[in-house]
Amino acid sequence: MRTLIGAVAAVLMMSGAALAAEAEGQVKSVDKEKSIITLDNGKTYKLPGEFDVDNIKPGMDILLAYDVVEGENLITDMELPQ
Repeated sequence: MRTLIGAVAAVLMMSGAALAAEAEGQVKSVDKEKSIITLDNGKTYKLPGEFDVDNIKPGMDILLAYDVVEGENLITDMELPQ
């Protein structure tokens, strides 16, 4: 019984490790070396490795979806102005 309770607790803890969220704002800065963007609210977000960082410019309005993994905001989807 203790094994079952421990397994359920482990699954619940792992499912809480990645929390989906959304953010929108204006791009304050872009760190091309680390693939990190900072919004005007001061929060930072890590871009996926395959993303072309050159498409993001400071001052651009942006809407993004991200997961929090090990304390880092990892972008899963992004909407740029057209």
